[in-house]
Amino acid sequence: MFEFLFCSSVTILPDYLIRRYVQDKRIGREITLYSMWFELRYGITACAILTISLITLIFYYHPATTTVSSFFRTVTILPETPGRVEEVYVENGQTVAVGDPIFRLDDASQRAALERARADVREVDAAIVVSEAELAAAEGQLGQADGALKQAQDELDTQRELFERNSSVVSARDIERLETAVAGRQGAVDAAVATREAARANLTILLPAQRVAAEAALRQADVELEKTLVTAGVEGTIEQFALRSGDYVSSILRPAGLLIPLGQRSEQFQAGFNQISAQVIKPGMLGEITCVSHPFVIIPMRVTDVQDVIAAGQFRPTDQLQDVADQREGTVTVILEPLFEGQTHVIPPGSHCIANVYTNNHERLDDPDVTAFQRVALHTVDTVGVVHAMLLRMQAIFLPVRTLVFTGH
Repeated sequence: MFEFLFCSSVTILPDYLIRRYVQDKRIGREITLYSMWFELRYGITACAILTISLITLIFYYHPATTTVSSFFRTVTILPETPGRVEEVYVENGQTVAVGDPIFRLDDASQRAALERARADVREVDAAIVVSEAELAAAEGQLGQADGALKQAQDELDTQRELFERNSSVVSARDIERLETAVAGRQGAVDAAVATREAARANLTILLPAQRVAAEAALRQADVELEKTLVTAGVEGTIEQFALRSGDYVSSILRPAGLLIPLGQRSEQFQAGFNQISAQVIKPGMLGEITCVSHPFVIIPMRVTDVQDVIAAGQFRPTDQLQDVADQREGTVTVILEPLFEGQTHVIPPGSHCIANVYTNNHERLDDPDVTAFQRVALHTVDTVGVVHAMLLRMQAIFLPVRTLVFTGH
């Protein structure tokens, strides 16, 4: 409407003045409701062309959007293992610190597994004591076998010496019998050595490995028991929490609630502009926002980043072939930050806002190579930004009225 009123003052109004004072045509006589188009056709046509051109110029070089918000992070309250709630320690809306307990699951099976793991450790410890006794017994058996072997060897050596002296006291049969006895004693020694080494390997290799495995199982059982107690990972406020004893919670099927971390007063605002503005909006451009949660206030902003992709084009492999015609028209995501620090602290995160960004050709105008026609065009582009700024202020004034009166919220 503002653009139409401005354009009509330089098109329709001069056309009417010529008809009135030059051609002496008056409203109600020659100029009626039925003859208005014919009498003022040049002014109306020029006004329509100028109005459309002005609106296009304003909205192209000074983009606007009503989809602006400051996103904030939430943490889903989930147990690492599914189970039935045994005890609840907090209420909805309560502020918790890091490590504060939120709720505890039924831990009967985890405690049973922990006791079993402890029993396994004690069993391995007992096996170590028994293995030490077996090693000592094997050492004794080896000493006994060594003594018997030495005795048999000494008797064989004596009998061989007597036999070599051609003594009639010792026969070849006796020598063979003693050699067989020595071989048997040697076999007993070898068996005792093998028994001792097996006992030593059991004590130094097998049982320590079994104890390490038992201790790992014990730690695992202890960790599983600790998982039944769900604590706060960050400091924040509990929201959408209606958990009670006896409820079943699962990391997939049913979360317990949300935790909103404290200190999320980010000064970054995310705005979604039409794709046609992608070639106009650049980092460093100035802008303004006004928010529903803080009406009647215009906050100067600065464009700090422009996302180089449009989110509507993302996809992930599924069992259906992607159809381009099913894609929605996405927007260009632009990051806005306040021009002066601290101006957006009064705006709660997640507020709905309206934003304008303005094209500034001041640096281009300082270029001596710019022609006169280009200077006029650049000045025109910068000047019409005032219209968009006025529109934003009108929206800031009527925003509470539109929200409270016309929408009834």
